[in-house]
Amino acid sequence: MKIICSDYDGTLNHGGITEKKLRAIKKWQEAGNLFCVVSGRGKEFFSELKEKNIPVDYFLACNGALITDKSCNIVSDVRCESPVAVPLIEFLFSQSCPFVNVCKDISFCVANEQFPEEEGIHLKEIKAVEYFNQISTACSDFNEAARVTALVKDRFGEYLNPLQNGTCIDIVPLGTDKAQGIYKLLGVVGGKKEDVIAVGDNVNDEAMIKEFYSYAMENGVPGIKEIADCITVGIEELIEKELSR
Repeated sequence: MKIICSDYDGTLNHGGITEKKLRAIKKWQEAGNLFCVVSGRGKEFFSELKEKNIPVDYFLACNGALITDKSCNIVSDVRCESPVAVPLIEFLFSQSCPFVNVCKDISFCVANEQFPEEEGIHLKEIKAVEYFNQISTACSDFNEAARVTALVKDRFGEYLNPLQNGTCIDIVPLGTDKAQGIYKLLGVVGGKKEDVIAVGDNVNDEAMIKEFYSYAMENGVPGIKEIADCITVGIEELIEKELSR
């Protein structure tokens, strides 16, 4: 059994979710293998995967902090339970981040005076956040996201691991990243490190690209392509190559 662990944005979804792509994934699974999505998106994104008929065996949400099976049952749940959430949210708004999402079993958006959100919970109303799997935000450009990521690491690194994802920033519990999420998945399915094929395109994929046999997307950032074992134009090409090995 082999396990493809694929990033979503810019990787699985590069060029859209086509019928050719879905057929390739099903062919991979019919050969006795697993297909998993590893994303910075929250648990609620599982419903969109199903709407697009993507046959995932497992979904590693929040950069691996939360893992569900193909029925959306949670099989692994890494939480930050320290009282750091509100100070972190306040800090992100102070850096002119336009939104803050708190990701857990039920995610929510936080609003403030500068960045009002009709459906968000106002920062003034939040006394504390009991726990979270991930807190996400975005910046105006890649360099600004790198700057804020470094500041978050400096101020909150005792508790948290900030991961840049293009212009976005995903902030997860310390010790969490996509590679550690995959190791937790291997514990669930009884797999081994050598069973994994990781594929991604952006900075937050670095841990899994370094740790496992890996592909970088041809459209990916240079730093990811430099450390990957192989380059691919898409999931279909990757699957065809791996099935013929």
